[in-house]
Amino acid sequence: MKSIKLICRSLAILSIALGSNFASAQAFPDRPITLVVPNPPGGLVDSSARLLSEPLTRVIGQPVIVDNKPGASGNTAYQYVAKAKPDGYTLLISYSGYHVGNPSLMDKLPWDPIKDFSPVALLTVSTNVIAVHPSIPANNLKEFIAYAKANPGKLNYASQGNGSVSHIGTEIFKQNTGVDIVHVPYKGSGPAVQDVLAGQVQLFITTPPSVMQHVQSDKLKGLAVTGKNRHPGMPNVPTAAEASLPSFQLESWVSSLCASRNASTSYCQAN
Repeated sequence: MKSIKLICRSLAILSIALGSNFASAQAFPDRPITLVVPNPPGGLVDSSARLLSEPLTRVIGQPVIVDNKPGASGNTAYQYVAKAKPDGYTLLISYSGYHVGNPSLMDKLPWDPIKDFSPVALLTVSTNVIAVHPSIPANNLKEFIAYAKANPGKLNYASQGNGSVSHIGTEIFKQNTGVDIVHVPYKGSGPAVQDVLAGQVQLFITTPPSVMQHVQSDKLKGLAVTGKNRHPGMPNVPTAAEASLPSFQLESWVSSLCASRNASTSYCQAN
């Protein structure tokens, strides 16, 4: 999978960075390293951190701990890492929806996307999936758009929170199609998926790890993926272009960042 290849590549970059550190400071790292995740367990961001933590533990010889700090549309985790001691032991697993979206959508953030963080490596780049509850009488994207237009304001869509890719992406979807569906924000993809499965909300545009197993088991309908190619885990789900909506493409990225203010012997400086 594309995401696995990117993680392996990122692991190699981190190993090189650590190798540079060892040459100048043999003591680093001499204690556990924490990967702070701005989302609850489940979904692309959390999965990316957990896929990285075990092999990175083997490479550096110290435990790499995943610490989920969801809340405030990611700002809880971002502020925590921004104020952490910049010694390379506290890293943020950053999500494009928060890192790019929040500074554009929110005033007076308690962190600065450039000044407070230094990039280490790109972990994953992912397409998104347009998934709906089986109760919706639509078997493809064109039918769903027609159904939503016939029922303006009667359907709800879930997001991972205000400013997330699922929020902004669905608003772009609404603009591209002219449908009127109501936003219901959640604190991450996990609780959002649960309400979509229960039929409390009808639509969720999110990354594959959140919904793929439910699409495969027919608990949700996968109407389209929003990248250029079909997803290998859902080969029967067409791309948005194949499903008559070529103007709609949506991808998410996850990267590793660390506090950079006055950084000394850390990943930041080594990279």
